Amino acid sequence: MGRPPVTKPVELYACLYAKEFPAQALLRLRPELRHKPCAVMEGEPPLQQVCSLNSKARALGVAHGMTRVEIDTIPSVAVLQHSSVEDACARKTLLECAGTFSPRVEDRSNDNAFLCVIDIAGVETLFGPPSTLAKNLQEQVRTLGVAASVAVSSNFHAAICLARGASSRNQVAIIAPGQERATLSLLPLAVLDLSVAQAETFSLWGIRTLGMLAALPEKELIARMGQEGNRLRQLARGEHPHHFLPGEPTFRLEEHMELDTPVELLESLLFVIGVMLKQLIVRATARVLALSSVTITLQLEGGASHIRLVRPALPTNDLQLWIKLLHLDLEAHPPQAAIVSLALTAEPGSTSKIQLGLFSPQLPEPMRLDVTLAHIRAIVGDDCVGRALLKDSHQTDGFRMEPFTVPSGPESELNSNQHRAATRQIRPAENVAVTLQAKRPEAFSFREKRYAVEHAYGPWLASGDWWSPTLWSFEQWDLVARSHDGLLLCCCLVRDLTGGCWQMVALYD
Repeated sequence: MGRPPVTKPVELYACLYAKEFPAQALLRLRPELRHKPCAVMEGEPPLQQVCSLNSKARALGVAHGMTRVEIDTIPSVAVLQHSSVEDACARKTLLECAGTFSPRVEDRSNDNAFLCVIDIAGVETLFGPPSTLAKNLQEQVRTLGVAASVAVSSNFHAAICLARGASSRNQVAIIAPGQERATLSLLPLAVLDLSVAQAETFSLWGIRTLGMLAALPEKELIARMGQEGNRLRQLARGEHPHHFLPGEPTFRLEEHMELDTPVELLESLLFVIGVMLKQLIVRATARVLALSSVTITLQLEGGASHIRLVRPALPTNDLQLWIKLLHLDLEAHPPQAAIVSLALTAEPGSTSKIQLGLFSPQLPEPMRLDVTLAHIRAIVGDDCVGRALLKDSHQTDGFRMEPFTVPSGPESELNSNQHRAATRQIRPAENVAVTLQAKRPEAFSFREKRYAVEHAYGPWLASGDWWSPTLWSFEQWDLVARSHDGLLLCCCLVRDLTGGCWQMVALYD
């Protein structure tokens, strides 16, 4: 018996291409400028030049390499400064978006454009046919504030050429298997990465499109341009093979923005924060996650930083809630100088799910508690809101406050019916008159009532100064007493051994 024929694995690639990426990276967090002509400058004054622009600026005559003096002659153009940090943040965001459709993503971006290729072979059962996947990918990118074209082909380089040659940023193109050469034939040579010498050579030969390049005889082209000429011919015909090199994009919810001018007003800052939070929520929602905490880092004039962490009781994607919580926190802890840039970093968490019974009453929204606590913290301070926890200390009233958290233990532990006594500390402690018998409390007067002691537990000696254990200055008794009218009282009495006085320090429920 002969061996079964070896079948070639099916290849299918989707190319995501966004041109003028420095401009798009800045405008995605500045929605108020998206419908205006904008140009991005790089370099130090007075040697600034245009490195990127949008289509409205190009319609007014703006071009790459124009100086600031030339741009100033067109007053309607908004000028932005290039930010490599925002570029990198936007690039990571798009790679992360592409990774939700396939784990195999290869980044082929350059300084002026974002380009990545996604290996989508075998994902049809999850995302449908290639046309549906391409539209969903483009729509997801559009929600991130970036306009991009998507091309699908069974050849890696054919998908890149078609995406680069798209006439519209929002175009979706599909190349049927075997139709690569015919589909690419009308595209200009600019979709290939030609060197200056190669572009001049083809210009002298009158070669302007990929179809004209693909029609050149192979041997004669190799004789004149070497194997590099043959590679270009294969690219034009959609036949050049490729060894896929996928990257490993990391999922990190982070947005960064450098402000055009220093900001001092909190209202102006909240508008920017709202746009950045919306981007974080869109990215978290795409992975069926919610924001469990947000850290805002403000870079101030003079080089100082102002960092605040906001963590609600439950993870949520409620944009208005996050804006309100950050607003209240920044009002209570304002920065001490003007803000020149800001960054938001979020920790993802599971979306909260609440299932009520058919006849269960509607519960109040848990997010209202977060806003209420934020209002209280703004009034009394962060250290005075939360739940009290005892410190590991010899201090008599040693405790600290920590934020309220939702327990994550099993349901059996959360619904425990174990009852515990509660202690109500009396501040300041009240003086009481105590009658002793055999050095033990027999009766005492407290708040105009006299109580007879039924059970006395103690004494426990305590030190006023924990670093001097040889000096015991307090004697503590836990008592169960009853008044003449039958009122039961469980309390804690303390005797000051140095002064000889008794004080009521706590009541037990």
